[in-house]
Amino acid sequence: MTLFRTALRTRAAKSGRRTSAPPREARALPLPVRLLAMLFAFAAMVAFAAALARLTLEPSPASKALVHSNLHPGRSLHAYLSQPELRDAVKQIGGNLLLGVPFGLLLPVLAPRARGILRVPALTAAVMLVVELVQGALVTGRAFDIDDVILNTAGALVGYLLLGRRLGRAVHPRDGRRTRRRTRRTRRTRRTSRSDAKA
Repeated sequence: MTLFRTALRTRAAKSGRRTSAPPREARALPLPVRLLAMLFAFAAMVAFAAALARLTLEPSPASKALVHSNLHPGRSLHAYLSQPELRDAVKQIGGNLLLGVPFGLLLPVLAPRARGILRVPALTAAVMLVVELVQGALVTGRAFDIDDVILNTAGALVGYLLLGRRLGRAVHPRDGRRTRRRTRRTRRTRRTSRSDAKA
């Protein structure tokens, strides 16, 4: 009976050894390519920041009597969709969505810790909230609009899900630690199986 149990344990250990092979580590891009990608992303972010400042922080005295602050989510969206011309609604909503897309594409490349389906929108919302506050408080002809922040954040999320996540993983692979942890666990499992088989 004891020999039979020992044989079963040995067979289980062998089968576990076959099925629990450590996963292969994903190949990372060469270091020069990664550095070049980060440099390009930094230059793109600087250019985007300059364009964003020009679009959102440039005074517009002619619009002073037409703009009003909006603190209620959905109010401006309803106004956009209620416009008689569909082109105007697409321009307003699509423009704000596109304004957030660069955050979703560039943040994962520039800051590995900023990756994530929650972190990218959170950082985008924080930045655009500051922009809207400056608009409403300091810039003539501009007003704070919470719906703009929502649309910008949604655009960043779309950009991250479509391409930003892949770019971040390609430039900053983070599978190495997980692979090493799995390898350690596999080795521990093998040692435990061997000790049980010997017993």
